Amino acid sequence: MWNPRELPDLSGRRILVTGGNAGLGYFACEQLAAAGASVVMASRSQDKAERAISAIRGRYPEADVAFQELDLADLSSIRAAVGSITAGGALSGLLANAGVVGSAERQTTADGFELQFGTNHLGHYALIAQLLPALSAAGARIAHLGSISHRWARLTPSSLQPSSYRNAQAYATSKLAVTAFGLELARRLELTGSRATSVVAHPGFAVGMLTPDRPGVAAHKDAPGWQQRAMSTVAQGKDDGAWPLVRAVTDRSIPNGAYCGPAGWFQLKGRPTLVPVKRHARDSNAASRLIDLSERLTGIELRF
Repeated sequence: MWNPRELPDLSGRRILVTGGNAGLGYFACEQLAAAGASVVMASRSQDKAERAISAIRGRYPEADVAFQELDLADLSSIRAAVGSITAGGALSGLLANAGVVGSAERQTTADGFELQFGTNHLGHYALIAQLLPALSAAGARIAHLGSISHRWARLTPSSLQPSSYRNAQAYATSKLAVTAFGLELARRLELTGSRATSVVAHPGFAVGMLTPDRPGVAAHKDAPGWQQRAMSTVAQGKDDGAWPLVRAVTDRSIPNGAYCGPAGWFQLKGRPTLVPVKRHARDSNAASRLIDLSERLTGIELRF
């Protein structure tokens, strides 16, 4: 059985983690670096990334972690980052972890897209599409951060480009888009004979109050002991929530097109394993329309 506390030696693997300075992304970076991987921590903020890198090296002094500037809410930042990332050497893995949760009022990216769809899906779409030739040549694993919220959304024209804004619905739609894209990408990679693979993982119900503290890192949130005990029955910390992400990006026994998440009740907490995904997330027609829309909005074609 795959043990998240005893990862295999990852020496020689270079893995890019988006949004690696906080939350799930931080703990994914920490776990990967502890196992010997060369981690590229992509973040909007160099200051936050440097604090996160210091926290990792405080626990693992020999950790190989480097900062990469990347703002997924800005297509120009993504273009600049792609050149830097490819110049740094071949990637064995890309963990597309970064994401945002919007506010009650509609917000937009630098390019005018609704913030959650624009960052969580379109930003990662643009990054992956531009890195895909290099990822394919290296036989890299691409792992996308999904969410159990994909269950409550659909990829319809009205949900992808709605006339009105609802925060929770926009978030769920963005996460269904991430999931559908990751699964459709896997199908197309296989059809075209690419050496790269694509999987989707989700963290279950991962909350700050159950997350261990790390100096300078936004991950832990204080809460009364009774509340932590109550939440621990249905939730886990972000350190444990990172397990499915780390397994997805490193464990080649996880097949192309798989969905990885916690093994427990309702996929809320537990050891990472293969879990079922809702059928509508594997609708190839809906995913193809999503990719067509993504190409049109970003101006970046997905080429194999």
